[in-house]
Parts: sequence; structure tokens; C-alpha cells
Amino acid sequence: MPQNIAPGTATTPATAFERLLQIMDTLREQCPWDMKQTMETLRHLTIEETYELSDAILEGDLQEVKKELGDIMLHLVFYARIGSESNHFTITDVLNGICDKLISRHPHIYGDVEVKNDQDVKRNWEQLKLKEGNKSVLGGVPVSLPALVKASRIQEKARGVGFDWEEKSQVWEKVEEELQEFKDEFNAAAPESIDKEKAEAEFGDLLFSLINYARFIDINPENALEKTNKKFIKRFQYLETKALEAGKALKDMTLAEMDIYWNEAKNQ
Repeated sequence: MPQNIAPGTATTPATAFERLLQIMDTLREQCPWDMKQTMETLRHLTIEETYELSDAILEGDLQEVKKELGDIMLHLVFYARIGSESNHFTITDVLNGICDKLISRHPHIYGDVEVKNDQDVKRNWEQLKLKEGNKSVLGGVPVSLPALVKASRIQEKARGVGFDWEEKSQVWEKVEEELQEFKDEFNAAAPESIDKEKAEAEFGDLLFSLINYARFIDINPENALEKTNKKFIKRFQYLETKALEAGKALKDMTLAEMDIYWNEAKNQ
């Protein structure tokens, strides 16, 4: 019979983690759904849980953050349990691995290396990764990352080895240069003469330079865009609600009529 399943039976981090491991073992051995899962079937669910955590963080909902952290912790334990079944690794191996890596990547804490600031720490981190066998500084950027996040990570890693602009004014000049190049490609005299492939390339360069500038002024571009998405959704749903209350369909309204409700939403 499973033990320690009553709410709140664990009183320390160690006992709470051990309780989760015991529950995972029981579910893997007795629950038809849990028994059926593989790393591949869990993968998309883990991605979903990660995005839910991200949403909770942006909303500032700490209770939801706590819940989502628990969901992700379950997934991590689940992967480790599956790994142990094929004798590839155990949860102990996983935890020892990350502990060993953290110690080796922080010689300024666990060794005699001296650093002045967080940038020194990042540079040391990237150099240590190369010494450990990474062939490229950019090799650690996951291929499947969303493009916006990937651009940020690429720039951060390049900066870690000194490949970066010196002043933010230089970065802004690059933004203006890329914007002009995009305008030159997209503002062709005749629409049919626009080279869409080339315009797309210039637009990508413009986005990359804007992300670079955001990094220089300590703005996370992913967070910034997602907050704008949420703001737009909130205002648009206000517009839909007000139109419905007035007995109107959005498709039958003029832009001027919709702007009235939109401006109301902005003032909420």
C-alpha cells in the first residue's frame, strides 16, 4: 500500500522530494496511463507546462507559479524514472551531474578564480564549456528554440566571448541602418516588383538588430512582446464585449466605430 500520500506529510525539502519519488514509482507501476508514457509522449506536455509557467510568471501570479513548478518537477522526475528503467541514468545521476557542473562552472566560488562582475562570470562559463569539449560557443543553443528566444541566446553567447558592440549607440545605428535597408526593399515603386524573399531577409536583419538593442538596455524581447500580446488581447476582447453590448458585429463596424471602443480600452 502506498505510504505518505496524505497532504502535507513532508516537512523538509529532502523528505518532500523523496515523497514525490515514491509516488512516481507507485504511479509508474500501477497507473495504466503513467505506465504507458515514454520520453517522446511526455515531451510536448513538458513544453506546454513550461509555457504555462512562463505565463504565470508574466502575470505575477505566484500561487500559479508554485503549481506550475510542481508540474514541471513531476515531469523531471518522470524522465529520470524512465531513464532508470533502461539503466541509462537515475535521478541520483541527474542531480549529481548538475551539482558537479555547477561546481566546475563556478571556479570563482569553488576555486581561486577572481571575477569583477556578472559579465566575467558569463565569459568564464562559455570558456569552460569550450574546454569541456563544445566545438562552438553557439553549439549550446537548442535548434528547436523559437526564433525570438534563439536570437537572444545567440547574442548572449557571442557576447560571452567578447564578440559584441562596445556602446549601445552603435547598436542603435545598426537598427537604423537595417530599418533603412528594409524600407528600401519593401517600398519599391510598384508592388509587383518587390522581392519578397529579399525583403524577408532584411526584415529578419531588422528584428535581429532590435533584439540586440533590447539586450543592451536590459529588456527581454520575449517578455516585452508577450506583454504586448496580452495587452492587445485584453483590449480587443473589450472591443468585442462592447460591440456585443451595443448589438453590433465587428465585421459590420467601421474602423472609426471600433476606434471608439479601442480608445476606451486603452484608458481602462
